[in-house]
Amino acid sequence: MRIESLRRLRGPNVYLSRPAVVARLRLEELTDRETSDVTGFTERLLRALPGLAEHHCAAGAPGGFVSRLRGGTYFGHVVEHVCLELSQLIGRDVNFGRTVPAGEPGVYDVIVECPLDESPESRTPGELFDVAVDLVLAVQAGRAGVAPDDRLAGLAAFAEREATGPSTRSIIAAARRRGIPVERFDDLSLVRLGWGVRRRMAWAAMTDRTSGVGIDIAGDKEITRRLLGEAGVPVAAGGAADSAREAVRLLHELGAPVVVKPRQGRHGEHVVLGLSTPEAVERAFAEAGGDVVVERQLAGRDYRVLMVAGELVAAAERVAAHVVGDGRSTLAELVERTNADPRRGVGHSRVLTRITLDEAALRLAGRAADDVPPEGAIVWLRDGANLSTGGTSRDVTDQVHEDVIRLCRRVVALIGLDVAGIDLRLPEIAAPLPPPGPEDPVAGVIEVNAVPGLRMHLAPVRGRARDVGDAIVRAMFPGGSDGRIPTVAVTGTNGKTTVTRLIAHLLSGGGQRVGAATSDGVYVDGRAVFLADATGPRSAQQVLGDPQIEVAVLETARGGLLRRGLGYDWSDVGVITNITADHLGQDGLDSVEDLAHVKAVVAERVRDGGTLVLNADDPWVRDLATRPRVRADRKRLVWFGLDPANPVLTEHLARGGTAYLLHDGWLTQATGARRTPLLRLTEVPGAYKGAAPYAAANALAAIAAARAVGARPETVATRLGEFDPSVDNPGRGTLLRLGDVSIFLDYAHNPAALAATLRTLHRLWGMNRCLAAVTLPGDRRDDLLAASAQVLADGLTRVVLYDDQDRRGRPAGEVSALVEREMRARRPRIRAVRADGWREAVTTALGLAAPGDVLLVIYEKWAPMLEYLEELGAVPADTHPVLPAMTTIRATPRLTRHLAESALGVSGSVTDHGHP
Repeated sequence: MRIESLRRLRGPNVYLSRPAVVARLRLEELTDRETSDVTGFTERLLRALPGLAEHHCAAGAPGGFVSRLRGGTYFGHVVEHVCLELSQLIGRDVNFGRTVPAGEPGVYDVIVECPLDESPESRTPGELFDVAVDLVLAVQAGRAGVAPDDRLAGLAAFAEREATGPSTRSIIAAARRRGIPVERFDDLSLVRLGWGVRRRMAWAAMTDRTSGVGIDIAGDKEITRRLLGEAGVPVAAGGAADSAREAVRLLHELGAPVVVKPRQGRHGEHVVLGLSTPEAVERAFAEAGGDVVVERQLAGRDYRVLMVAGELVAAAERVAAHVVGDGRSTLAELVERTNADPRRGVGHSRVLTRITLDEAALRLAGRAADDVPPEGAIVWLRDGANLSTGGTSRDVTDQVHEDVIRLCRRVVALIGLDVAGIDLRLPEIAAPLPPPGPEDPVAGVIEVNAVPGLRMHLAPVRGRARDVGDAIVRAMFPGGSDGRIPTVAVTGTNGKTTVTRLIAHLLSGGGQRVGAATSDGVYVDGRAVFLADATGPRSAQQVLGDPQIEVAVLETARGGLLRRGLGYDWSDVGVITNITADHLGQDGLDSVEDLAHVKAVVAERVRDGGTLVLNADDPWVRDLATRPRVRADRKRLVWFGLDPANPVLTEHLARGGTAYLLHDGWLTQATGARRTPLLRLTEVPGAYKGAAPYAAANALAAIAAARAVGARPETVATRLGEFDPSVDNPGRGTLLRLGDVSIFLDYAHNPAALAATLRTLHRLWGMNRCLAAVTLPGDRRDDLLAASAQVLADGLTRVVLYDDQDRRGRPAGEVSALVEREMRARRPRIRAVRADGWREAVTTALGLAAPGDVLLVIYEKWAPMLEYLEELGAVPADTHPVLPAMTTIRATPRLTRHLAESALGVSGSVTDHGHP
């Protein structure tokens, strides 16, 4: 049994609404074996992992999984539950798991959810699955003493290093409570909050508005001291020293005791208090690295005040690292016992830091590690009260005197920081500040921290915890903003790219900067910024993360959704163009119903109160509205369709709903009994005077989405009329002219798309005038390729076939040979030629063309194909060719049948790849 591959679903997916990891598990020798076939397996597994006894499984109650084990279950299911239990044991609070067949005997996909704040690049899930598989194999083999403890300890430490720290975690949690989208960058503490123009960035307690000058000032303790002192803020007297001699001179000048600290140190490292002798100062100078600040030590208690946007949000008294003797335990044992507190970790990974019993601690304690302190004796192990050196905190937020608050406001204004931690030394934070005078202050500011740790406020050892992460988020997103921009998600089998481009074009007419992700690339304000297939989650994040974007339109394809999940949590508008047979046999999709299940994720993730735009003419799309997880009752449902008599439309309108339909030759907005004409069908770009009705369906879907986002009807109509398919939608129904031959460039690559495209050409030129140069993708199932071949045979008399350059796992010539064979079986007298590559296919097809013919060119990549055709002399044709055949030619009966009905589930409303 082994893990073959691992993939991360970084957003909502077909399994659940949260991130998950999918492990492809091959059972090998355990195929067809069950747990009940292995004597003692259940008992040995429960001894290794007693927590499995609490797993519910399908029974919905504790003990359900144990019942499955004893009754007999397959080993993929066991790995799932073991992985979930191991996750809990290392502190990953996850509960969802599922195991599904992966298409061949003994191979399963094991799905386990991931924590929301875990990095998309985390290696922890892979390590967990490895440990789970090894454990199950060991138990199955009957090896004695099986326990995961040793590997779990290392895995827990690894997961803790990858996890966000408490400060970042509190900001992420606060943002999520407010519905603000959060995206973590790699395994760092850098997070993006919100989308587009409302996007903000945070790195722990530093925000994208934190002043760089303020950070530099706060990072230099001497500049901070002088700047504040010159402004009248009480600070300790002192100065900088870059030699031991200068440090000792400052000791004599200031008078003991003094504090020595690195000029640019952090986390309290190498800060030494209470120094009274030149030897002690020289030693502290050397340990601090030779560039220090020497200050007179102020009396009083250590306090930290957290200021956010000029206001105090939390305050804590800090207590230095120490232990209390019990009269029996050695100093080392007391430290070990203190460090066993689960709240303590290494560095900043937990709310408290472990105490280090090093030379400095022993020197301060005045004891050896094996000394036994008397009962009740407090043994101080650090001078400074920093949590990073093992200190603890007590919340005093409600006790802070108004004098102290005013002082802290002045400090952050002087330094120029939006988030700051101010370290104070005061007799009592609840008391008024001593009046200013000529004497050196007895209380005051000792440091300003530009990226303050939040741990002491989030989980004080004593007192009330403060949700300081929420205070930072509120300052970043004032007025209750959720940080989102209007977002439209578009999916379907055919038409995604065209509808996405249309929506972006319509919305840009309102003066907003639109970002769009399509199968051709990412576009910002109509300009390409990234050229590639951009229909997956990374491309969605590229658009949503761009601070220029005011509206996002995201084409969301099956492949990215299945392999990586959605790139967003919710959309405001979801558009489903159609669902028909394509990509079957890939990624576990065996039927149109499976495909519909995948596309449904986009509908499910339209936010409550958002708008779901559905194709009323497509039966699979109509079915989506009835699915429980779509929750159509909590969304605004808008239909579009070409048939105004469609019962779905008429019933919806009778209930006062809104639909976009073709009515009396107009693209029309209908609400209840009201009809608002928008644009004549004959004027719709790319519709060829109505010969291509799919263009009208595209336009209706786009109009519905644009109106849902707030575009005005008159703006939509104007912008639609300005849409230039050759510029704004290249490669989708692009018409060129080469001498007396017309060239129709398109990306139809499935049966329904080909049928719709050919039907349009028949209306314009007639069947006998049509020929084609065709390629079909090699990753399609043989029966889908055969169905496409049958459509070609029914609609053409001359065809040149060629293979994609990317054959997608097929041998050279296999696809074109299969298509030719199926075409000849359908139409024995068809003239079919096979070419070597797309250039040869085009030139061969042009050689077969007669004056007045139209050549349909189906391409793999439109840009090089269009460039080649232009090299041959092709030029843009009139957008609306007017041909005599147009009013009399009809599609062949066989071609019409391909549109109306198909055993493969092709819907009669579905059209070409680029158009519903």
